[in-house]
Amino acid sequence: MHKVKRTLTYIVLTIVSLASVFPFLWMIVSATNKSVDVTKGRLLPGNNLGANFTKLLDTVELVPALINSAQISVSTTILALLIGSLAGYGFEIFRSRAKDIVFNILLLSMMIPFAALMVPLFRMFGSISQTMPLIGIDTLSSVVLPAMVSAFLIFFFRQSTQMFPKDMLEAGRIDGLSELGVFFRIYVPTMKTTYAAAAIITFMASWNNYLWPLVVLQSPENQTIPLLISNLGAGYTPDYGVIMTAIVIATLPTALIFFIMQKHFVAGMMGSVK
Repeated sequence: MHKVKRTLTYIVLTIVSLASVFPFLWMIVSATNKSVDVTKGRLLPGNNLGANFTKLLDTVELVPALINSAQISVSTTILALLIGSLAGYGFEIFRSRAKDIVFNILLLSMMIPFAALMVPLFRMFGSISQTMPLIGIDTLSSVVLPAMVSAFLIFFFRQSTQMFPKDMLEAGRIDGLSELGVFFRIYVPTMKTTYAAAAIITFMASWNNYLWPLVVLQSPENQTIPLLISNLGAGYTPDYGVIMTAIVIATLPTALIFFIMQKHFVAGMMGSVK
């Protein structure tokens, strides 16, 4: 019976794995085929990858869109990690009743869908545009600023900090370090796996963000890669081979970062502290 259960388990896991990987494989195969072959559902690689890539470069401004997405994602990730880790550290290390009330309000804010916040955010950035055009509507900053404070990251860092050895903090304070010195010289290096997991989550969310950039970015030169891919599919006769090629290119940065930091990501999600 044990062997039968184990065999059934492997069969189920194999089926689930194939179902999870199939869309990614189909995307890569479709990038090598013509649009008509993609429409027919061809599952074999073709020889049209070079033509699709050349047509993509001739049709849209791919490089500027990638640069815009990279600037937004990197800036958002750095700021969100700094603010989220500082807040999570403070919520866990410094105890007070008012702090717990504020933290509960932060958790409640996670229940509000972003679609309900878009109109107030847009009006706010519209007002800012009149006095500070560099961070107003149709700027990359308008995409970064709403995302640099994440209630999820604050919660994530606070939960990870609960397993942090508090004796290390006390030792740093006894040695004369300020609270910021303790944070940057002891806490940050020790929590590198948590930072890696949070960085992957934040970067992927920012890179794939579509709804808010669609609303706030109005100039073609400011469009991000998800907006570019959306525009490719908006024509009367979309070229699915070109679209799949663009999707493959858009997927490479996030896939590369994930595979490089995979070990740290798993350890960080498990809350390990070494």
